[in-house]
Amino acid sequence: MKIAFFCIPAHGHTNPTLGVVRELIARGHEVWYYSYEPMRSSIEPTGAHFVSCDAYDAHLSFREEDNARVGKDLAFSTELIVNMTLALDDAMLAELRVLAPDVIVGDSMAFWAKLIAGKLGVPFVSSTTTFAFNKESAKVMPRSGGSLLSMLLSLPKINKSLDRLRKKGYAVKNVLDIISNSNDTDTVVYTSPEFQPCSETFSDHYAFVGPILRPAEQTLEKVAQPTIYISLGTVDNLHPDFYRSCLAALGDAPYRVILSVGESTDLAALGEIPLNCTVAQKVDQMAVLAAADAFVTHCGMNSVSEALYHGIPLVLFPQTPEQSGVANRVHQLGAGQFLKSDDPVAIRAAVDSVLHDEAVRAAAQQIAEGFCRCGGAKAAADKIESVAKQ
Repeated sequence: MKIAFFCIPAHGHTNPTLGVVRELIARGHEVWYYSYEPMRSSIEPTGAHFVSCDAYDAHLSFREEDNARVGKDLAFSTELIVNMTLALDDAMLAELRVLAPDVIVGDSMAFWAKLIAGKLGVPFVSSTTTFAFNKESAKVMPRSGGSLLSMLLSLPKINKSLDRLRKKGYAVKNVLDIISNSNDTDTVVYTSPEFQPCSETFSDHYAFVGPILRPAEQTLEKVAQPTIYISLGTVDNLHPDFYRSCLAALGDAPYRVILSVGESTDLAALGEIPLNCTVAQKVDQMAVLAAADAFVTHCGMNSVSEALYHGIPLVLFPQTPEQSGVANRVHQLGAGQFLKSDDPVAIRAAVDSVLHDEAVRAAAQQIAEGFCRCGGAKAAADKIESVAKQ
């Protein structure tokens, strides 16, 4: 069987798929993985045929300062999606007609995969590394009046972008056709039914397979004092003021503190590093979480899932509406506490609270047990095979 995967250039969306790709290849299938050069070193070891999209994609003009806009500005995100789809359109359609895949698997944010599959008449599976989205689950991501007004004002610009797709033969009625799946769309969701909001409202086309974690590449030993891990992820992480507040809050605490600040952060600008703190631009997150006792997080779905898989309670510091939705669900289930402000006093209080609150720790452990009951990579591969054979 020939399988084509499409993903965006983000580790949080790529990493959960790698175990699925390995499982499919172990079953004797061939996988062509269409992604971007920064992801090559992660994808090629799975045995998939890596296909770079950089040569004919608008991604190369995507600036680092645009990262924060993707999750907040719907018009900007729609324009980016349309640009990518049209950049891939002619060359990708010609290539896929020759390849003739039995099924196309596309990340839920790589919307061009769904559109191209529809244009070619090839079975499609959505790979959803966030929560599955419908009108019920959307309620976990409440918007303020200001954000709703902003969205309404952006509709003319959004419709102008969608018109460009329609002119190229893509049947797109409105922006919901891009940002959500129907109950008839075969979908792999990398979380448990218990963690997914309103999971009972989704059809049996949705397979909730649980988080699929990559193995740790290093080992971090447990120590006597609690280990606090702090990270704002790999995308919008240029927040030196927040990192300085964390160091001020926890520098005199009886904790081992590991702070991952991203490759764009100037370590020297953070000032003197307390003796109990380790600061790095990049860490092996899986190794750190295996030894951690609490996690101060931006609430990206991948990071939250990895932490809760280990039963680690969370301090919630979301930066985007999507991350706020994840944070809301964690808080609703009792496994974390919102950070009320980014000043040192609030940070210290929140960390102390989740470390010593037995109810929070028990809730995190309960979510972990739900994750372990899911089928993981094998269940995801089963779903993809079943769709291809329909």
